[in-house]
Amino acid sequence: MSNGTGIRRLVAAAGVVGVLWGIAQYVLQGPYSMRSRFRHAAMVELARVGGARRVLTDADLVGLPEPVARYVRRTGSVGRPIVTSFRARIHGRIRAGVDRPWMPFVGEQVNTYGDEPNRLFFITAAMKGLPTDIFHEFVDESANMTVKVFSLVTIVDARGPDMNRSETVTILNDMCVLAPATLIDPALTWKALDDRHVVVILDRFDETVSATLTFDDDDRLVDFVSDDRSRSSSDGRSFTPQRWSTPLSAQRDFDGRRVMAHGEARWHAPLPEGEFPYLDFDLDAITYNVG
Repeated sequence: MSNGTGIRRLVAAAGVVGVLWGIAQYVLQGPYSMRSRFRHAAMVELARVGGARRVLTDADLVGLPEPVARYVRRTGSVGRPIVTSFRARIHGRIRAGVDRPWMPFVGEQVNTYGDEPNRLFFITAAMKGLPTDIFHEFVDESANMTVKVFSLVTIVDARGPDMNRSETVTILNDMCVLAPATLIDPALTWKALDDRHVVVILDRFDETVSATLTFDDDDRLVDFVSDDRSRSSSDGRSFTPQRWSTPLSAQRDFDGRRVMAHGEARWHAPLPEGEFPYLDFDLDAITYNVG
């Protein structure tokens, strides 16, 4: 085979690879992809709530348990605009069970705080080497989680009352962990247990969920524990109530506010699994009031 023929074959092969790469990118990021669906939903939500309306003051903290008020002050929320929305970027790893392999992921999240808090969360992971999109969408009364391989083949479509309740817990967690300025919301009620532990209850549409918050001696939130979340089966068709927690281990300044920088999500399953982390993540960026 002459050098010219070999070069022509290499060029042809490179052309085929380029075409296949272009098709893959169109599938994963084009107008019919899961990523596009997330971005459109985020645009609609952010336009709906708009920007910040006023500045959070100490007067807004009256009625909060003292550990919560101290925490909100520590995050730098007082004297800054109230939070009507945020956009965040994260990365980390996730797994389906204690005996399942970890999958690296990158994610984007948009939360809004209008009449009711809503949440949009999109991540791309690598499952057995294949690009896998996971989209949590909770707007108004209905939550769903969709998992697709190559943004085409649906392997999980979880929805229904158990999903709604579980995602309501996640919304409450986001308020406490990522948007502490929203803890003045009248939909929240509080019960102080002692100077470091507080129960918070969220009423959202037909759901009422609660969690116990733990603060350290420096008024940092270090754990969130709820018994109102359910773990879905691998296909998303059934749910098992399990204790859920998000221990937090680091904080950083983002957009002028000091919030969680690293955390985990844990299931407290019955033996033999027991308690185990299934999500380990770092917050890369968060911007508030982006509408």
